[in-house]
Amino acid sequence: MKYAYYPGCSLRESAQEFDVSVRAVMERLGVEIEEIPDWTCCGASAAESVDHNLSLALPARNLALAEKAMPGLDVLVPCSACYLNLLKLQRSVLADKSVMAETNALIGGEGLAYTGKTGRVRHLLDVLINDIGPEAVRRKVEKPLHGITVAPYYGCQILRPYRVFDDPERPSSMEPILEALGAAIHPWNMGGRCCGASLMATHKEAALVSVGEILRAASAPPGGHDGEEAGGADVIATVCPMCQMNLDAYQGQALRTGGADGAITVLYLSQLIGLALGLPAQQILLEKNLAVTGAFREKLVHPRELSTAAATTA
Repeated sequence: MKYAYYPGCSLRESAQEFDVSVRAVMERLGVEIEEIPDWTCCGASAAESVDHNLSLALPARNLALAEKAMPGLDVLVPCSACYLNLLKLQRSVLADKSVMAETNALIGGEGLAYTGKTGRVRHLLDVLINDIGPEAVRRKVEKPLHGITVAPYYGCQILRPYRVFDDPERPSSMEPILEALGAAIHPWNMGGRCCGASLMATHKEAALVSVGEILRAASAPPGGHDGEEAGGADVIATVCPMCQMNLDAYQGQALRTGGADGAITVLYLSQLIGLALGLPAQQILLEKNLAVTGAFREKLVHPRELSTAAATTA
C-alpha cells in the first residue's frame, strides 16, 4: 500500500504534530508514503477569492508533480483545506477539457502538465477507514485507550461539497477507527458543525461563539448540562489544522465568551492512533498541542485502573 503524500503548508509550520504523527502512524501500520517532490502551497482557502488563475495553477502544479514522479498513485492529503483544493481541481479538470487546457497553460512554463493520470485525491480519514481499515488498526494497538471518551470532530471541508466517503450532516467514519483503539465515542451532533474557520482572523467574535458551542457540547454529558462532572468527552479528535487551531489555541477565550470554563484536550486523530499504537508522546509531538489537560494525561498513564474504578462506582 503506497501513496503520494502531499503534506501542505500548515503541516510544516503550525501543524507539525499532524505531519509527524501521520508519518509515524503510517510507518507503524506498514503503509508507504512518498512525499511529492518540490510541492508548494495549494492556495489554501484564500487563492480562489484573490485570483482565479492562482486557484487553478497552485493545486494543479502539485498534482502535475505527483503525476510526473509517481503516476497512478492516489494522493494522500491530511489537511482538509488542501484536500478540498486538490480534489476540486482534479474534478474540474477531468470534467471539462477547456479547464484542463486553461490549467495546463498556466503551469506549462515549468514543463508541467496535468492530465489526470494520478490516482484519486484522498483525505487521510478516507484512507484510514476504507483502505487500511479498523481491524488492521486494531491488530497494531499496544496501549488501548480504555476509559477515554472521544468526541470525533470532522469540520466542514472534508465532506462539503463532495460527499466522497461520509455523510456531511451525520459523519461517522472516524468512529470505527476510534473504537478499534479501545476508546468510547461521545454521542453528539456537532461533528460536522463549522468551527468558524478563518473567521477567527476576520470576525473573531463570531468564530469564538462557534468554537465555544462545540467545546461545551464535547464537555457536557449526553442530555446533561454544562458543569456536570462525568459523562463528557475527555478529548476532541480533529482531522483539520484550522479546526485544531481554533479549538486548541482559542478555547480559553471561546469558553469565557459563553460564560463557561473547563479545558478539554484537542488532538489530531493521528496522534490518538499513535498513542494507542504505543508511540511515545514525544514521537507524535504531544508537547506541541496547547490544550492537553492533566486529567487526560492521567488517563493515558492509568487507563484500565480509571475505567475499572468508574464502572465500580456506577
